[in-house]
Amino acid sequence: MFGLDLLARLGGRRSRRRLPLWPGLGEGGGAAGAVVMKPVSVLVLVQVLGTVSSQPEQHCPPPCECSEGDKTVKCVNRSLSELPPDLPSYVHTLLITGNNISRLSPAPLAGLGELAALNLSGNRLQELEPGALAELPRLRQLDLSDNQLHNFSSQPFGARSPLEALDLSGALYNDSVLASSLAPVLRSGALGALRSLELADNRLLYLPRGVFAALPELTHLGLSDNFLVGLPGGALANLTRLQTLDLRNNSLRRLRNSTLRDLPRGLRLRLAQNAWLCDCDLEELLAWLKQDAAAAAPVVQDREQLVCSDPEALSGVPLLSLGAADLKCSAPDDLSSLQTSYVFLGIVLALIGLIFLLVLYLNRKGIKKWIYNIRDACRDHMEGYHYRYEINADPRLTNLSSSLDV
Repeated sequence: MFGLDLLARLGGRRSRRRLPLWPGLGEGGGAAGAVVMKPVSVLVLVQVLGTVSSQPEQHCPPPCECSEGDKTVKCVNRSLSELPPDLPSYVHTLLITGNNISRLSPAPLAGLGELAALNLSGNRLQELEPGALAELPRLRQLDLSDNQLHNFSSQPFGARSPLEALDLSGALYNDSVLASSLAPVLRSGALGALRSLELADNRLLYLPRGVFAALPELTHLGLSDNFLVGLPGGALANLTRLQTLDLRNNSLRRLRNSTLRDLPRGLRLRLAQNAWLCDCDLEELLAWLKQDAAAAAPVVQDREQLVCSDPEALSGVPLLSLGAADLKCSAPDDLSSLQTSYVFLGIVLALIGLIFLLVLYLNRKGIKKWIYNIRDACRDHMEGYHYRYEINADPRLTNLSSSLDV
């Protein structure tokens, strides 16, 4: 403040001399002579010009389209094999889709501190390297759909990511990638702020135990268009804030009562296009559906579309129209009769064994004599062989053996 006041006083004193703006222009009338600049103004102008000149110019990579006003960069269908370098730091939304990028490394995204939405769908992406998305402090939305991801490194999102929405629909190479590579990332707690997770169309057969346990903020979970045959116990136990769960077009045959108890309150559930088996085991789900239909805020949004797939007699029949009498328990009856048949067969075999042992006991003396006779016959036979061997071995007894044979 003291320096600025001093400069102001000096400027005030010198202003009486009417200094020219440019050297070589003297005092006097005219436009040039009328312009006077104080030292403070010159100092401020120099600082402003220096600040402007020190800011790097924002370039747009040649294959991309950039809009600084919208803070958007688009690189769509450009046959890129890697992310373009020197992306402008102002970018808020980055769309790089329809290319041939197999690996995602952290270097091209470094310095994009304003990036909030990143779309990398349809790039044939196979691997996320360690820390690939760790240096994006404002990233909220990430779309990796329609890729061929084989491997997620141990910490592609860093120790703690601000990510809120992750789209992995059709992104996994096969169903084993979830258990071997993605599940450890989800369990690590790095995505604890995640609110929306989309895993549709990944040919998933089952869900690893506790795969969503470290996602307490999750409100939407999409699992449609897979091959899930059931939900393991406790799969949804920790998702207390879950609001929507999409299980359409899977291979669900039934839902156990333990699974239904884990559903959080206020959940909106979709279950259409599954192969429901309408037998006695469906009774729990059927009762729950009818109770849910009468509730003020029903859980199952598409309950009218749930139809039986098996048995053939009930194929296409809506679940809500079924009664207890329609759920024939033929399978348990057949199983009971089969168990009875096995028991009867065991009893018969036991009786046969007892009869056989009884016959052996009653004929023990005759059997003993028969065994002795066989033993003596074998002994005589062996002695005859031994005698012939001794004669053949002695040349002096060869003639005697011949005469005896005659």
